[in-house]
Amino acid sequence: MSMKFGVAVPNGIVNELVGIKDPIEAYETMTNVALTAEEVGFDTVWVSDRLWPDNWLGSAIETTQPWEEFLFECWMTTAALARDTSHVRIGQMVTNNVFRHPALLAKMASTVDVISHGRLTLGIGAGSPTHAPQFHAYYGNDYPTFPVLSAQLDEAVQILLAMWTQEKATFEGTYYQVKGAINQPKGVQQPHIPLLIAGSGEKVTLKQVALYGDACNLSGDPATIEHKLAVLKRHCETAERNYQSIHRTVGLVCILGDTDEQALAKVPEGLRPFMSFSALVGSPATIRKRIIEYEEAGAQELLFRFPEPLNLDMIRRFAQEFIA
Repeated sequence: MSMKFGVAVPNGIVNELVGIKDPIEAYETMTNVALTAEEVGFDTVWVSDRLWPDNWLGSAIETTQPWEEFLFECWMTTAALARDTSHVRIGQMVTNNVFRHPALLAKMASTVDVISHGRLTLGIGAGSPTHAPQFHAYYGNDYPTFPVLSAQLDEAVQILLAMWTQEKATFEGTYYQVKGAINQPKGVQQPHIPLLIAGSGEKVTLKQVALYGDACNLSGDPATIEHKLAVLKRHCETAERNYQSIHRTVGLVCILGDTDEQALAKVPEGLRPFMSFSALVGSPATIRKRIIEYEEAGAQELLFRFPEPLNLDMIRRFAQEFIA
Protein backbone atom coordinates (compact mmCIF):
# COMPACT_ATOMS: atom_id res chain seq x y z
CA MET A 1 0.00 0.00 0.00
CA SER A 2 1.50 3.35 -1.05
CA MET A 3 -1.18 5.53 0.55
CA LYS A 4 -0.02 8.43 2.74
CA PHE A 5 -1.77 9.52 5.92
CA GLY A 6 -2.31 12.83 7.69
CA VAL A 7 -3.87 13.91 11.00
CA ALA A 8 -5.96 16.98 11.85
CA VAL A 9 -4.41 18.73 14.84
CA PRO A 10 -6.94 19.46 17.64
CA ASN A 11 -6.70 23.27 17.71
CA GLY A 12 -10.20 23.54 19.15
CA ILE A 13 -12.27 23.77 15.99
CA VAL A 14 -14.65 20.98 17.11
CA ASN A 15 -14.26 21.67 20.83
CA GLU A 16 -11.50 19.10 21.23
CA LEU A 17 -9.98 21.05 24.12
CA VAL A 18 -13.13 21.17 26.27
CA GLY A 19 -12.37 20.77 29.95
CA ILE A 20 -8.84 22.17 29.76
CA LYS A 21 -8.84 25.45 31.68
CA ASP A 22 -5.18 26.46 31.30
CA PRO A 23 -4.39 27.80 27.80
CA ILE A 24 -0.77 26.66 28.03
CA GLU A 25 -1.89 23.15 28.90
CA ALA A 26 -4.32 23.27 25.97
CA TYR A 27 -1.55 24.29 23.60
CA GLU A 28 0.82 21.59 24.84
CA THR A 29 -1.98 19.01 24.56
CA MET A 30 -2.52 20.01 20.94
CA THR A 31 1.21 19.90 20.22
CA ASN A 32 1.51 16.40 21.70
CA VAL A 33 -0.91 15.14 19.07
CA ALA A 34 1.29 16.53 16.28
CA LEU A 35 4.46 15.16 17.90
CA THR A 36 2.90 11.73 18.35
CA ALA A 37 1.71 11.65 14.75
CA GLU A 38 5.21 12.56 13.61
CA GLU A 39 6.79 9.97 15.89
CA VAL A 40 4.66 7.05 14.66
CA GLY A 41 5.03 7.81 10.98
CA PHE A 42 2.16 9.97 9.75
CA ASP A 43 3.18 11.98 6.70
CA THR A 44 1.36 15.23 7.46
CA VAL A 45 -0.40 17.24 10.17
CA TRP A 46 -3.11 19.79 9.36
CA VAL A 47 -4.59 22.79 11.15
CA SER A 48 -8.16 24.00 10.63
CA ASP A 49 -8.95 27.67 10.03
CA ARG A 50 -11.96 29.15 11.75
CA LEU A 51 -12.48 31.97 14.24
CA TRP A 52 -15.09 30.12 16.30
CA PRO A 53 -15.48 26.46 17.33
CA ASP A 54 -18.17 24.10 16.10
CA ASN A 55 -19.64 21.03 17.78
CA TRP A 56 -20.42 18.85 14.78
CA LEU A 57 -18.98 15.79 16.54
CA GLY A 58 -22.06 15.95 18.73
CA SER A 59 -22.10 13.70 21.75
CA ALA A 60 -18.41 12.82 21.46
CA ILE A 61 -17.57 16.17 23.05
CA GLU A 62 -19.93 17.89 25.46
CA THR A 63 -20.06 21.59 26.24
CA THR A 64 -22.95 23.92 26.96
CA GLN A 65 -21.21 26.97 25.47
CA PRO A 66 -19.02 25.72 22.60
CA TRP A 67 -18.17 29.23 21.43
CA GLU A 68 -16.42 29.97 24.72
CA GLU A 69 -13.96 27.07 24.50
CA PHE A 70 -10.31 27.43 23.48
CA LEU A 71 -9.58 27.77 19.76
CA PHE A 72 -6.04 28.44 18.54
CA GLU A 73 -5.69 30.55 15.39
CA CYS A 74 -4.69 28.52 12.35
CA TRP A 75 -1.60 30.28 11.00
CA MET A 76 -0.02 31.12 14.34
CA THR A 77 -0.48 27.45 15.22
CA THR A 78 1.05 26.41 11.92
CA ALA A 79 4.12 28.53 12.64
CA ALA A 80 4.46 27.11 16.15
CA LEU A 81 4.16 23.53 14.91
CA ALA A 82 6.83 24.29 12.33
CA ARG A 83 9.27 24.60 15.24
CA ASP A 84 7.72 21.99 17.54
CA THR A 85 8.08 19.28 14.87
CA SER A 86 11.12 18.29 12.85
CA HIS A 87 10.19 16.35 9.71
CA VAL A 88 6.41 15.90 9.27
CA ARG A 89 4.83 18.14 6.63
CA ILE A 90 2.45 20.85 7.88
CA GLY A 91 -0.57 22.39 6.18
CA GLN A 92 -4.00 23.94 6.66
CA MET A 93 -7.26 22.10 6.14
CA VAL A 94 -7.95 24.71 4.98
CA THR A 95 -7.13 28.41 5.04
CA ASN A 96 -10.34 30.42 4.69
CA ASN A 97 -9.65 32.92 1.91
CA VAL A 98 -12.08 35.42 3.47
CA PHE A 99 -9.92 36.01 6.55
CA ARG A 100 -6.66 37.36 5.05
CA HIS A 101 -5.59 39.37 2.04
CA PRO A 102 -3.73 36.99 -0.31
CA ALA A 103 -0.62 39.18 -0.46
CA LEU A 104 -0.31 39.03 3.32
CA LEU A 105 -1.04 35.30 3.27
CA ALA A 106 1.72 34.76 0.71
CA LYS A 107 4.19 36.54 2.98
CA MET A 108 3.04 34.57 6.02
CA ALA A 109 3.41 31.29 4.14
CA SER A 110 6.87 32.20 2.88
CA THR A 111 7.99 32.90 6.43
CA VAL A 112 6.54 29.62 7.74
CA ASP A 113 8.18 27.68 4.92
CA VAL A 114 11.56 29.01 6.05
CA ILE A 115 10.75 28.37 9.73
CA SER A 116 9.86 24.76 8.90
CA HIS A 117 12.90 24.30 6.61
CA GLY A 118 10.62 23.68 3.63
CA ARG A 119 7.82 21.53 5.09
CA LEU A 120 4.78 23.69 4.37
CA THR A 121 1.81 22.99 2.11
CA LEU A 122 -0.59 25.93 1.88
CA GLY A 123 -4.14 24.60 1.88
CA ILE A 124 -6.82 27.09 0.86
CA GLY A 125 -10.53 27.12 0.12
CA ALA A 126 -13.16 29.64 -0.92
CA GLY A 127 -15.31 29.15 2.18
CA SER A 128 -19.06 28.67 2.44
CA PRO A 129 -21.58 31.55 2.35
CA THR A 130 -24.03 29.59 4.49
CA HIS A 131 -21.64 28.65 7.31
CA ALA A 132 -22.58 30.72 10.37
CA PRO A 133 -22.64 34.15 8.70
CA GLN A 134 -23.36 35.79 12.05
CA PHE A 135 -19.94 34.72 13.31
CA HIS A 136 -18.26 36.35 10.33
CA ALA A 137 -20.12 39.55 11.12
CA TYR A 138 -18.79 39.41 14.69
CA TYR A 139 -15.26 39.65 13.30
CA GLY A 140 -16.08 42.33 10.76
CA ASN A 141 -15.98 40.04 7.71
CA ASP A 142 -18.45 40.24 4.87
CA TYR A 143 -19.54 36.91 3.46
CA PRO A 144 -20.72 37.09 -0.16
CA THR A 145 -22.43 34.52 -2.34
CA PHE A 146 -20.58 31.42 -3.44
CA PRO A 147 -19.92 32.66 -7.01
CA VAL A 148 -18.19 35.71 -5.53
CA LEU A 149 -16.25 33.55 -3.08
CA SER A 150 -15.07 31.36 -5.96
CA ALA A 151 -14.01 34.37 -7.99
CA GLN A 152 -12.14 35.77 -5.01
CA LEU A 153 -10.32 32.45 -4.54
CA ASP A 154 -9.35 32.43 -8.22
CA GLU A 155 -7.74 35.85 -7.85
CA ALA A 156 -6.17 34.97 -4.50
CA VAL A 157 -4.30 31.90 -5.74
CA GLN A 158 -2.93 33.89 -8.68
CA ILE A 159 -1.57 36.47 -6.24
CA LEU A 160 -0.07 33.74 -4.03
CA LEU A 161 1.77 32.25 -6.99
CA ALA A 162 2.92 35.66 -8.19
CA MET A 163 4.25 36.57 -4.76
CA TRP A 164 6.18 33.29 -4.61
CA THR A 165 7.68 33.42 -8.10
CA GLN A 166 8.01 37.05 -9.25
CA GLU A 167 10.51 39.66 -8.13
CA LYS A 168 7.68 42.18 -7.75
CA ALA A 169 4.10 40.94 -7.96
CA THR A 170 1.46 42.96 -9.77
CA PHE A 171 -2.15 41.88 -10.14
CA GLU A 172 -5.23 43.89 -11.04
CA GLY A 173 -8.40 41.97 -10.28
CA THR A 174 -12.00 42.68 -9.43
CA TYR A 175 -11.52 41.89 -5.74
CA TYR A 176 -7.77 42.13 -5.12
CA GLN A 177 -5.01 44.34 -6.40
CA VAL A 178 -1.27 44.33 -5.72
CA LYS A 179 1.16 46.72 -7.35
CA GLY A 180 4.80 45.76 -7.23
CA ALA A 181 4.48 43.77 -4.01
CA ILE A 182 7.85 42.50 -2.74
CA ASN A 183 8.15 39.19 -0.90
CA GLN A 184 11.54 38.15 0.45
CA PRO A 185 12.35 35.47 1.34
CA LYS A 186 9.93 33.60 -0.86
CA GLY A 187 10.30 30.36 1.05
CA VAL A 188 12.55 27.33 0.73
CA GLN A 189 10.74 24.96 -1.63
CA GLN A 190 11.19 25.15 -5.38
CA PRO A 191 9.69 26.21 -7.68
CA HIS A 192 7.39 27.46 -4.89
CA ILE A 193 5.45 26.38 -1.80
CA PRO A 194 2.95 23.64 -2.78
CA LEU A 195 -0.59 24.98 -3.09
CA LEU A 196 -3.51 22.73 -2.12
CA ILE A 197 -6.97 23.86 -3.25
CA ALA A 198 -9.87 22.26 -1.37
CA GLY A 199 -13.36 21.68 -2.70
CA SER A 200 -15.09 19.44 -5.17
CA GLY A 201 -17.16 21.79 -7.34
CA GLU A 202 -16.89 20.31 -10.81
CA LYS A 203 -17.27 23.46 -12.91
CA VAL A 204 -15.18 25.92 -10.92
CA THR A 205 -13.09 24.51 -8.06
CA LEU A 206 -11.68 21.48 -9.86
CA LYS A 207 -10.88 23.71 -12.82
CA GLN A 208 -8.95 25.97 -10.43
CA VAL A 209 -7.03 22.94 -9.20
CA ALA A 210 -6.10 22.05 -12.78
CA LEU A 211 -4.96 25.60 -13.50
CA TYR A 212 -3.15 26.49 -10.28
CA GLY A 213 -3.05 23.68 -7.71
CA ASP A 214 -0.25 21.34 -6.72
CA ALA A 215 -2.73 19.32 -4.66
CA CYS A 216 -6.47 18.95 -4.13
CA ASN A 217 -8.63 17.92 -1.20
CA LEU A 218 -11.93 16.14 -1.74
CA SER A 219 -14.53 14.42 0.40
CA GLY A 220 -16.80 11.49 -0.25
CA ASP A 221 -16.93 7.72 -0.61
CA PRO A 222 -14.62 5.96 -3.08
CA ALA A 223 -17.15 6.12 -5.93
CA THR A 224 -17.56 9.86 -5.45
CA ILE A 225 -13.81 10.38 -5.33
CA GLU A 226 -13.32 8.37 -8.51
CA HIS A 227 -15.93 10.54 -10.27
CA LYS A 228 -14.46 13.83 -9.02
CA LEU A 229 -10.96 12.83 -10.07
CA ALA A 230 -12.22 11.91 -13.53
CA VAL A 231 -13.62 15.46 -13.78
CA LEU A 232 -10.29 16.86 -12.58
CA LYS A 233 -8.48 14.81 -15.20
CA ARG A 234 -10.65 16.32 -17.95
CA HIS A 235 -9.91 19.82 -16.69
CA CYS A 236 -6.22 18.97 -16.74
CA GLU A 237 -6.46 17.82 -20.34
CA THR A 238 -8.15 21.08 -21.32
CA ALA A 239 -5.53 23.10 -19.45
CA GLU A 240 -2.69 20.94 -20.89
CA ARG A 241 -1.71 20.10 -17.33
CA ASN A 242 -0.16 16.83 -16.19
CA TYR A 243 -2.84 15.25 -14.00
CA GLN A 244 -0.24 13.07 -12.27
CA SER A 245 1.54 16.18 -10.98
CA ILE A 246 -1.43 16.95 -8.69
CA HIS A 247 -1.32 15.33 -5.24
CA ARG A 248 -4.80 13.97 -4.48
CA THR A 249 -6.04 13.97 -0.87
CA VAL A 250 -9.32 13.03 0.79
CA GLY A 251 -10.56 14.24 4.19
CA LEU A 252 -12.26 11.65 6.42
CA VAL A 253 -13.23 10.87 9.98
CA CYS A 254 -11.65 7.63 11.19
CA ILE A 255 -13.13 5.43 13.91
CA LEU A 256 -11.19 2.24 14.58
CA GLY A 257 -12.41 -0.59 16.80
CA ASP A 258 -11.55 -4.21 17.49
CA THR A 259 -14.71 -5.17 15.60
CA ASP A 260 -17.06 -3.38 13.21
CA GLU A 261 -19.72 -3.36 15.90
CA GLN A 262 -17.43 -1.79 18.46
CA ALA A 263 -16.39 0.92 15.99
CA LEU A 264 -19.99 1.67 15.02
CA ALA A 265 -20.89 2.10 18.68
CA LYS A 266 -18.29 4.90 18.91
CA VAL A 267 -19.81 7.00 16.11
CA PRO A 268 -20.98 10.38 17.48
CA GLU A 269 -24.60 11.29 16.84
CA GLY A 270 -23.62 14.35 14.86
CA LEU A 271 -21.61 12.23 12.44
CA ARG A 272 -24.10 9.43 11.82
CA PRO A 273 -25.96 11.13 8.91
CA PHE A 274 -22.66 11.50 7.03
CA MET A 275 -20.99 8.26 8.07
CA SER A 276 -21.24 6.37 4.79
CA PHE A 277 -19.99 9.38 2.85
CA SER A 278 -17.14 10.83 4.88
CA ALA A 279 -15.94 8.31 7.45
CA LEU A 280 -13.85 5.17 7.78
CA VAL A 281 -15.49 3.09 10.51
CA GLY A 282 -14.72 -0.47 11.45
CA SER A 283 -12.22 -3.10 12.44
CA PRO A 284 -8.66 -3.01 11.07
CA ALA A 285 -9.67 -5.43 8.32
CA THR A 286 -12.66 -3.30 7.28
CA ILE A 287 -10.68 -0.07 7.29
CA ARG A 288 -7.83 -1.68 5.35
CA LYS A 289 -10.29 -2.73 2.67
CA ARG A 290 -11.72 0.79 2.48
CA ILE A 291 -8.26 2.35 2.25
CA ILE A 292 -7.52 0.12 -0.75
CA GLU A 293 -10.80 1.25 -2.33
CA TYR A 294 -9.79 4.90 -1.95
CA GLU A 295 -6.37 4.12 -3.42
CA GLU A 296 -7.97 2.38 -6.39
CA ALA A 297 -10.25 5.42 -6.85
CA GLY A 298 -7.14 7.59 -7.28
CA ALA A 299 -6.55 9.07 -3.81
CA GLN A 300 -2.94 9.34 -2.70
CA GLU A 301 -3.35 10.60 0.86
CA LEU A 302 -6.10 10.32 3.48
CA LEU A 303 -6.37 13.13 6.02
CA PHE A 304 -8.01 11.96 9.24
CA ARG A 305 -9.90 13.59 12.06
CA PHE A 306 -10.30 11.19 14.98
CA PRO A 307 -13.47 11.69 17.11
CA GLU A 308 -11.30 11.25 20.19
CA PRO A 309 -8.62 13.66 18.97
CA LEU A 310 -6.65 13.78 22.22
CA ASN A 311 -6.41 9.97 22.44
CA LEU A 312 -2.78 9.38 21.56
CA ASP A 313 -3.25 5.63 21.83
CA MET A 314 -5.68 5.74 18.90
CA ILE A 315 -3.10 7.55 16.76
CA ARG A 316 -0.49 4.99 17.74
CA ARG A 317 -2.82 2.10 17.04
CA PHE A 318 -3.72 3.40 13.59
CA ALA A 319 -0.03 3.73 12.78
CA GLN A 320 0.68 0.21 14.06
CA GLU A 321 -2.08 -1.21 11.87
CA PHE A 322 -1.61 0.75 8.66
CA ILE A 323 1.72 2.60 8.48
CA ALA A 324 4.69 0.51 7.48
